[in-house]
Amino acid sequence: MTTSTQTTTLAPVAVRANDRLMAATLAAFLGLGLVFMAGFSPAIAFHNAAHDFRHAQNFPCH
Repeated sequence: MTTSTQTTTLAPVAVRANDRLMAATLAAFLGLGLVFMAGFSPAIAFHNAAHDFRHAQNFPCH
């Protein structure tokens, strides 16, 4: 009986410093956008958005 094992090694992915900076900038921009949208929009807007999302996903809500 012969046993064969196969190993695979993944080559390390080179990530440039520019790519990391771009990803961090994009994440910060999106995060701040969410914080400001949540802070300055009226509460009823969030309720309506959540309500519509529940209907779109076929969850009962009433």
